[in-house]
Amino acid sequence: MQESGEMYLENILILEKKIKNTRSIDIAQQMNYSKPSVSRAVSILKKDGCIDISPEGYISLTKKGRDIAEKIYERHNILTEILLDLGVDSENAVNDACRIEHVISDESFAAIKKYINNKQRTV
Repeated sequence: MQESGEMYLENILILEKKIKNTRSIDIAQQMNYSKPSVSRAVSILKKDGCIDISPEGYISLTKKGRDIAEKIYERHNILTEILLDLGVDSENAVNDACRIEHVISDESFAAIKKYINNKQRTV
């Protein structure tokens, strides 16, 4: 999946945690994107089996979409935390983590998680 699709899924996950029923307009506002851009992305995500859309227009993640969203969200949170711990300012940490989360390999991310878990146990 391309980075843009992962970003949409991550933002839908975040919105699901904030509000009960997520609509395209909520995604557009959350991501600061135009409604036509969101409409196109939502159509692609539905076709790919990552989201469902109710007759009322509410968007929900499928198992496939949720798995991708949670993976990206976890990466974002952990990478942000690491960068903050290293002394990177908050804005840069969030922005850099957002870029890194899409390109880091599963192997490298697993190694980072293992390192953090081992380090936390020794503290």
